[in-house]
Amino acid sequence: MVKDLAAGHGDKALFMGLDLVVAPGDVIGLVGVNGAGKSTLLRTLAGLLPIEQGAVQLSPPTATVGYLPQEPDRHPGESLRAFLARRTGVAEAQRRMDAAAEQLGDGDAAAEEYSVALERWLALGGADLDERAEEVAADLGLAVDLDLEMTALSGGEAARAGLASLLLSRYDVLLLDEPTNDLDLEGLAKIEAFVNGQRNKTVIVVSHDREFLARTATAILELDLHQLQVHFYGGGYAAYLEERAVARRHARERYEEYADTKSDLEARARMQRAWMEKGIKNARRKQPDNDKIGKSKKIESTEKQAAKARQTARLIERLEVVEEPRKEWQLQMEIAAAPRAGAVVATLNGAVLRRGSFTLGPVDLQIDWADRVAITGANGSGKTTLLAALLGRLPLDEGRAHLGPGVVVGEVDQARRMFEGEDSLLDAFRLAVPDQNPADVRTLLAKFGLRAGHVLRPARSLSPGERTRAALALLQGRGVNLLVLDEPSNHLDLPAIEQLESALDSYPGTLLLVTHDRQMLEAVHTNRHIEVADGKVTSA
Repeated sequence: MVKDLAAGHGDKALFMGLDLVVAPGDVIGLVGVNGAGKSTLLRTLAGLLPIEQGAVQLSPPTATVGYLPQEPDRHPGESLRAFLARRTGVAEAQRRMDAAAEQLGDGDAAAEEYSVALERWLALGGADLDERAEEVAADLGLAVDLDLEMTALSGGEAARAGLASLLLSRYDVLLLDEPTNDLDLEGLAKIEAFVNGQRNKTVIVVSHDREFLARTATAILELDLHQLQVHFYGGGYAAYLEERAVARRHARERYEEYADTKSDLEARARMQRAWMEKGIKNARRKQPDNDKIGKSKKIESTEKQAAKARQTARLIERLEVVEEPRKEWQLQMEIAAAPRAGAVVATLNGAVLRRGSFTLGPVDLQIDWADRVAITGANGSGKTTLLAALLGRLPLDEGRAHLGPGVVVGEVDQARRMFEGEDSLLDAFRLAVPDQNPADVRTLLAKFGLRAGHVLRPARSLSPGERTRAALALLQGRGVNLLVLDEPSNHLDLPAIEQLESALDSYPGTLLLVTHDRQMLEAVHTNRHIEVADGKVTSA
């Protein structure tokens, strides 16, 4: 149970007055724009951040809470086996149990502490974690030794490792931050089945995957950053969209009714005051001595107008004030197009690229001007490697790669590498657009919700969603004629994803789109589909 919870960053409030009661079997979809405080709320519920205001209570108090962050936290020197133990809570439970075991013999309190620690370790699945880990890894196609270091895994393997840690977890309350990022369609199906199968558990999930929310959420909690309000919608995601639209329409109608009523009353009050002032002037005029009756009538009329004016003023005072709904900030995105390149944009001829035990190719592929290509495939199949080969970023072991003359590449890569360094966001951005002055860069970034508080921070300190917005801003800041998007919807909020889809509709150049976002694949027009499987490339 959550009561009157509030949180913020520094002196900036994120949300306040949050009340929430969740029960076993509930799947709460947590939505809101980037920066609204979704991850902050999850970390607060997990006990990783101090409670600034309000209270969080567990029932029973011994219930286990697991938080899985949105970015894989691969620690140097940590094996896959240790990663799974840590993410499932078993490692910490084991540590507490071992510490309690050392105190056995010191009395009843020590024995009780050990008993509690043992029960927690068993509840989290510690007794058979190794056996289950082997089975889950095999089921996910994670064909690596569990003692291999996490930092040695590829991006696709790391995504499967994160999914494995979720499937192995046995928490009573699961707090999931963007669990669908980087998952292929098979992984999405598995996580949907897992979440829907938690009938005796509670799940609170942050996700921008619309299809995932539609298939899993039983209710939606929306953090409204602009109004600093929290809205709870019973029912699934489709019901939320409908109820939100109705609520916003009613809020606008209530305000307009209030504003019209107030305006009419103020106009009436002005007219009554004008009549009253006119009556006073007339009454003050020198009247003939024998016109006492006329003078009395004018005074009486003036007093009536004054009474009416006072009555209207009281009506205005008694009006229940309805605040005007603030118009939400919306990303208005465009993709600047460079002049057309040649008829052939990129080619691979007999291309083979080897990375450790993985081999891509041989690949024969030609991308023509204005091709709009959807590239799909399982995690680890070679999609990102194919993009690197097409762009000439990685040297081929065999064959030839050619990028056409006049091709200007605009890229949102899966790792958002351009904004990972220690440079400020402003400096990192200007490296890509050196001809733009700082004021213009600041203005452009502000259009993408990155304002004064963001631009001077180290780029790596930004949230994943903020780094993705910066990458999208770069597409608007300089013209491109080959647009390469590798999982662009990862970490973006729902309005930004919809704006990106709209911008892609009007983009006239060549598009290479890698995504597992099922609704994006339907929304974005493509004329070619390439399937990558086990390093082999075929036209689907």
